[in-house]
Amino acid sequence: MKTLIVEDDLTSRLMLQKILNPYGECHMAMNGKEAVDAFIIARMEKEPYDLICLDFMMPEMDGPEALRRIRKLEREYGIEENDGVKILMVTIVGKPAQVIDAHRAGATAHMVKPIDQALLLRHLAEFGLLSPGSENA
Repeated sequence: MKTLIVEDDLTSRLMLQKILNPYGECHMAMNGKEAVDAFIIARMEKEPYDLICLDFMMPEMDGPEALRRIRKLEREYGIEENDGVKILMVTIVGKPAQVIDAHRAGATAHMVKPIDQALLLRHLAEFGLLSPGSENA
């Protein structure tokens, strides 16, 4: 599994990396602009991301805008909706309107910080990114 962690907070980035590292390669971005750039480069190199953990509030470009741009790029690349990268929106505030907007924009799922490792791994299993039982490892 190839993952892009997009988070402006160092502690949150490191926590996600620690959880996800055993399951594959992890790259980091500090804002939505870097995330979109990393997504494009990975597609160009024919090594796309399987998962993007995308923070909601970041400087330069926030998570919802990055999400919209990534989904738009996927449509331009001819990627079917269900075949796109799995995008997990991560937020400190679980406002219902934010969650609804994120799902409408194409988020696969969302989580509220602090990250619950067991829940994160269950999401990955539901996305088909972990083999059955590996979320309990």
